[in-house]
Amino acid sequence: MSISTPTPTPTPTPAPRPGLSRRRLLQGSAVLGLAAGATALDLPGLPPMERALADGTVDLDILYIGAHPDDEAWTLAALGRWNEYEGQRAGVITLTRGEGGGNAVGLEEGPALGLIRESEERTAVGYAGIEHIFNLDAVDFFYTLSAPLTYDVWGGAEALSRVIRVVRATRPDVIVTMNPSAVEGNHGNHQQAAMFAVEAYHLAGRKDVFPEHFEEGLRPFSPRRLLRSGSNGSADTGPDAVAAGYRPQVASDVVFGAWNGTESARHGKRWSAVRDDSVHAYRTQGWFANPPSPTDPGKIPATWFTLIDSRTPLADPTSSDTAALQGATLPIAGGLPLGTTLEVRSERFTALPGEALEVTVELGSPGRALPGASIELEVPGGWSVGPVQPVGTVPAKQQRTATFSVTAPADAAPGEAVLLRARATSKGASGENVLPLRTAGPVEAGIEDRPEIAAFLEWTAELGMERLDALVPTRYTLGSGRADTVEVVVRNLSESVQDAEVAITLPEGFSAEPARLTVEAVPARGEKRVEVHLENTDASLPTANRAPDGGVYPVTVTATAGGIEAPVAQGLYLVPRLVAAPTEGVEVDAVRGSGEHPGDGIDIGTLWEGEPVEPADASGRTWVTFDEENLYVFVQVTDDVLGTLLPPEDNKQRFRTDSIEIMIDPRGTSDNTSTTFILGALPGTAVDGGIGGPVAGRDHDNRQGPIADTAPGVQIAASISDPYEGYRFETRIPFAELPDGIDPTGMGFNVVVYDSDTQDQTGQSRIGWSTFGGIQADPSRWGVLELPDLPVADSAPVEPRIPDTAARSVESPSSILQAAGDGTGLGGSPVLPAGTLRLDQVAATDGGATARVRTDRAGTLRVFLWDGATIVGALEAREVGTGTETLEVPLTGTPADGATLRLAVSLEADAGTAAAGATVA
Repeated sequence: MSISTPTPTPTPTPAPRPGLSRRRLLQGSAVLGLAAGATALDLPGLPPMERALADGTVDLDILYIGAHPDDEAWTLAALGRWNEYEGQRAGVITLTRGEGGGNAVGLEEGPALGLIRESEERTAVGYAGIEHIFNLDAVDFFYTLSAPLTYDVWGGAEALSRVIRVVRATRPDVIVTMNPSAVEGNHGNHQQAAMFAVEAYHLAGRKDVFPEHFEEGLRPFSPRRLLRSGSNGSADTGPDAVAAGYRPQVASDVVFGAWNGTESARHGKRWSAVRDDSVHAYRTQGWFANPPSPTDPGKIPATWFTLIDSRTPLADPTSSDTAALQGATLPIAGGLPLGTTLEVRSERFTALPGEALEVTVELGSPGRALPGASIELEVPGGWSVGPVQPVGTVPAKQQRTATFSVTAPADAAPGEAVLLRARATSKGASGENVLPLRTAGPVEAGIEDRPEIAAFLEWTAELGMERLDALVPTRYTLGSGRADTVEVVVRNLSESVQDAEVAITLPEGFSAEPARLTVEAVPARGEKRVEVHLENTDASLPTANRAPDGGVYPVTVTATAGGIEAPVAQGLYLVPRLVAAPTEGVEVDAVRGSGEHPGDGIDIGTLWEGEPVEPADASGRTWVTFDEENLYVFVQVTDDVLGTLLPPEDNKQRFRTDSIEIMIDPRGTSDNTSTTFILGALPGTAVDGGIGGPVAGRDHDNRQGPIADTAPGVQIAASISDPYEGYRFETRIPFAELPDGIDPTGMGFNVVVYDSDTQDQTGQSRIGWSTFGGIQADPSRWGVLELPDLPVADSAPVEPRIPDTAARSVESPSSILQAAGDGTGLGGSPVLPAGTLRLDQVAATDGGATARVRTDRAGTLRVFLWDGATIVGALEAREVGTGTETLEVPLTGTPADGATLRLAVSLEADAGTAAAGATVA
């Protein structure tokens, strides 16, 4: 997809290089060098990163990698406890500054909001003893469920280069990240940040990956362990929660915990309460309203971490609150020496009944030899494996390998998650690591994956991380009473050609034609595709989350080959359908006049998210009609409490108060909302102490901004009842304003309502027509709208426009002062040589400060006066050359009482950045 940004754009997000796919990126070697060399900051002749790691300023034990400020919030009790009692130094990578998010405490947006959110993050993580925060200057564009869209907008290989540069500069033993899996409702920014973390874990130690980093003075570095925050399953609360163990939904998951209720001597209260302080620091996100943690120790939960991968021995997860780190940054009592590596790999992720699978275990010694070492592999009951293998003495900093042939029993049930354990011993000490596998039939089949899911599954296969697929659903969307032709993919997982019988089992009210079929000669390790006609034969079935199981109707596709049945559980999203009637004419006045909007309307009162509501609290109906050139939508909302009235200029982030969104996918084929039209509207505004008229804009779609700028042909009207019982909203949306020509046989359509019963700019409930988790960002699950007798328009897609609103590190005093102290690059960029930027003779004046600045190369100089929370003075960014000059920085703001003023200066050149800072005496 091609992404454009509005002009002018002073610092555009780098576009992905044509032809540089993720597959090519992961192949490394020359491609990686070319990809990195093509970016604006990676030109030939980069200087050494002379100061990086020179004095050990940044040598982290743990590095959290997330997408936005506040993503790390729920790990801070554990990170703080580990810092206080184990001396563990943690840092945080945040790809964006969250400038695309809401602002519950002011009108700032874009870069100004990003700098506020960075300050909030630094305050929040500071409670946990975290001093090093690396904001990588990616743009926070809008809420999306799409990792591929995020990858493109963030610049792909360039963003990964910045992540890996920080990993190599800070050398963390443990990386903690978010969930990289394409599970339902996972924020696309969160998923992509985590995917970068997984890639950094695998690639940062390779010499052929971004080799220009080594010209900067960095070295390859391989972190020892990769964890994700959170897990899927259940656990007890209280001080014994970790000892009781986590109960994972996926049997092969290994989950570590750290109880939040540990007392903090540093803060004089439990770490759960300290984490509350951290959470409340994210004020722009409305988190100051979050309720406090329980005070009853028995109700205080643990922070849970799921193992993604480890290169070192693991401790028993139930053994202690530090087990997640033991073997990586902390020793294991009675275990192999810290620094020992123990890695387990298999030739494939799937284990077939009766078919041998090769598993390799590699034992590496730390700074001293491991004498008399041996390796064994523990397998589930009924499996076969070879005996213990002696590998002799492993010399210091060398490796020894043992290879095992493992066979699952002939009657192993396909689809089970299993865990193999490798154990190494040396002179009475031992250590173990694990290998998750999945049992499978020789042939498996299923309904084709959506493109974005398929891309994720391909990525896991390229990295050998198919374990991340465990909870990724394959579900197909079908409109109520509609039919579609889908592909069933038949995959041969065995080493020989297979014939397979495929059966599709559907619930009542659905049919498949054919429901059973024979697929011959599926190639070894290959696939074949067959077409199947699916139909919802009972249009009275409930749709969306009105149906059981969250609106998912179960589908089982069973492939039988070689006498082995392999069922694969899938599902159908049944979404609502509306066949609209044409209008006799509509006057957009928020009055549903006679003949204007025919029909009974659709119910938009089904709970989507948040607190359950009664009809009198929040409910509504919508009428949709059309003529040859326009779509008309009339919305009637019943509501009992009028939420915050926002000023007309605060026409954004409408989920903070009572509002509606109308979502249109012109052709019903969009993978993400960048090719859709989303109209957000406030029915009333705050004007002169009263209620003013409505405002509307486009949000998280093909082009965002006030409706007058982004779709001037749209008309709106609204009426708020007095006394207040709700509101009416009416709009005309010309087809010409949509981002593609319409397909009236199956457009995507949805209406959702945000209900707020408070005055603090927080919403409580969300209701709508097609209601699933994350529905506002997933057009594949919107309802289906049919406009009979209109012709199908030619497809003429409009290129998405993603605003470039990123706050940049060269403009952030906090980031500049940190970089000046720790020698890392601003925004993950290369660091210019020591001495490139020098700052001295800094002194206070009556009107601000003076300083002498010396630069030894051309670039853009930026200068700020900073009181620790606010920019209170600055000079316009300007181009400078080599030389020395005295600068006078005027004080334009009022410093906080008792604040220490500091001067923060950045220099941005083609080859990288430099930073300097000093206290204003």
